[in-house]
Amino acid sequence: MAVQAVHRTTVAAPTGKPLAASRAIQELGLKRSEFDLAVLLGHIVTSVDSDGGHRRVAREEVDRLRAADPLLETLRERVRTVGTTEGSQLMGISPVRFGKLARAGYITPVKFYLNRYRAVVWLYLAAELTEFADRHPALLTGRSPQKMRAVLDAGEDRRARNWRSRRLSLLTRQTEDPWEQAAITSSVLDPVQLAEVVDDPYERAYLNKLRPGLVERHGESPAAREAMDRLVLADDPDEILWQRVSLALCLDEAREHRAAPRPETCRQLPATATAHAAAPAPETTRGLRAWLRRRVREEPGDL
Repeated sequence: MAVQAVHRTTVAAPTGKPLAASRAIQELGLKRSEFDLAVLLGHIVTSVDSDGGHRRVAREEVDRLRAADPLLETLRERVRTVGTTEGSQLMGISPVRFGKLARAGYITPVKFYLNRYRAVVWLYLAAELTEFADRHPALLTGRSPQKMRAVLDAGEDRRARNWRSRRLSLLTRQTEDPWEQAAITSSVLDPVQLAEVVDDPYERAYLNKLRPGLVERHGESPAAREAMDRLVLADDPDEILWQRVSLALCLDEAREHRAAPRPETCRQLPATATAHAAAPAPETTRGLRAWLRRRVREEPGDL
């Protein structure tokens, strides 16, 4: 099957012309889900076209991938995802133990889907699970560590929180534009939280325009959309605080880069009306912001 998929397309696009995602998928013989995850994880390098609406793949990138691994078996293995049953088998542990590790935040999902009962099914990278098992054999058997027991005894489930954190990090790495990065961070805050952090309505509108969807939606029922919305939004007080601080710092950088679009009448305000907003931050404030930025780039944790 893999050989047939690789050679299915024989007509090459002109050298140097970036390929549309659909064409790159054909030439690489990948499933759409495999391609999307490979792009998100950085295994396939893409660029954004001039209108910013679609991602494209350079001809050289397709040639590089096929030259390194003609059947793309390595790439497929790197993006292979498994659920609890297969994941526990890969790690040589019971599904119960696997569930404890996942809920306590030791292993992080990379994606999810809703089954026909609208229950969340978390998926993990198979390669990460085997690597975790090799690195942490003590966590696979015997009594759970005190830290894990404390999380589980408190009834916490960190799977959704860790998935959101990972998703935001992966999406942020795909752009260097500060406003797009701020929009990505804002996507896990509900409208009330967003308005408290971003009191300027034009900035909020700009963030909403740039905001990507954290999950793909293809004609789900209202009940399914509601379930997905619950997973997308931060719901833990510590997580909400962390993302609010992250967004505030992203906005600092975005405002220094350029102002959010405004109606023409708002651009003609007297210079004194915007002098305070444009004034540079004091050195002590900048130092605090720099420290917070370093913390924000890490995994969410206690502030």
